[in-house]
Amino acid sequence: MTELTHDGTRRTVETPKGTLHYHEAGEGPPLLLLHGSGPGVSGWANYRDNLPVFAEHFRTLVLDFPGFGKSHSCEGNPMAAALPAVLDFLSALSLDAVPVVGNSMGGNIAAQLAARHPERVSRLVTIGGVGLPVFSPSPPEGIKLLVQFVEDPTRARLMAWMESMVYDTALLTEEFVEMRWRAASDPAALADIRKLFNAGSLAAMRDRGPGAVAQVELLTSIRAPTLVAFGRDDRVTPLDSLLVPMRLIPKCEVHVFPDCGHWAMIERKDEFESVVLSFLLRDLK
Repeated sequence: MTELTHDGTRRTVETPKGTLHYHEAGEGPPLLLLHGSGPGVSGWANYRDNLPVFAEHFRTLVLDFPGFGKSHSCEGNPMAAALPAVLDFLSALSLDAVPVVGNSMGGNIAAQLAARHPERVSRLVTIGGVGLPVFSPSPPEGIKLLVQFVEDPTRARLMAWMESMVYDTALLTEEFVEMRWRAASDPAALADIRKLFNAGSLAAMRDRGPGAVAQVELLTSIRAPTLVAFGRDDRVTPLDSLLVPMRLIPKCEVHVFPDCGHWAMIERKDEFESVVLSFLLRDLK
């Protein structure tokens, strides 16, 4: 397949709340990929290496949430703006039910979309981002390091956070780190990420009660066939978090990637693509 570049695949669409930026490649049934949160993140940063493989089978759409990448900024918490933006995006492109793959925050938003708007999601794949830590302490290490970076955004603190995201730190090449640092140190990007990760968000994570109730309600409302994927060595959403969605989502299956942190789509690229494509293509054969 022809090499897919950032500029060659980038698109924009106007919505009532502002311009949404996304990448598009491939033909066939649509597939929506939703990225995670964190300094310097974007749809391209999360899925650029997976895009060619998914584009062989799907019209693959990689969205930047408001406050991330090149989509419009948002006045409040980017988490609150994300689900309405996805709905606006699907409507702007005249898309009905689509399979959705989401990493971390993207998995959480994809799960919300499936639970609250079941007519919009035909199949759901989450990579971390859903569930409740049953045995692990909260907040987890990765989130604490993320907040430390947000409070004092140095390259060293960014590197410490990124090392918590992976099992094998050799993946953090100079090119990859520099890409994330350039994006993460942008003043506008920092302003948006501070709305999401701060001392208040850490305090909310320590108080598990309200979040646990909301998560159980969310998971039991999902009706789409669901694949819950986790890295065995995830230090952001620990592995024991998968026990709750595995039991509560009616049509749920689970895959655990060994020697893998929070970024399964990057760290276990080939296996991730094989597992997810097998799940997504099941209905299409």
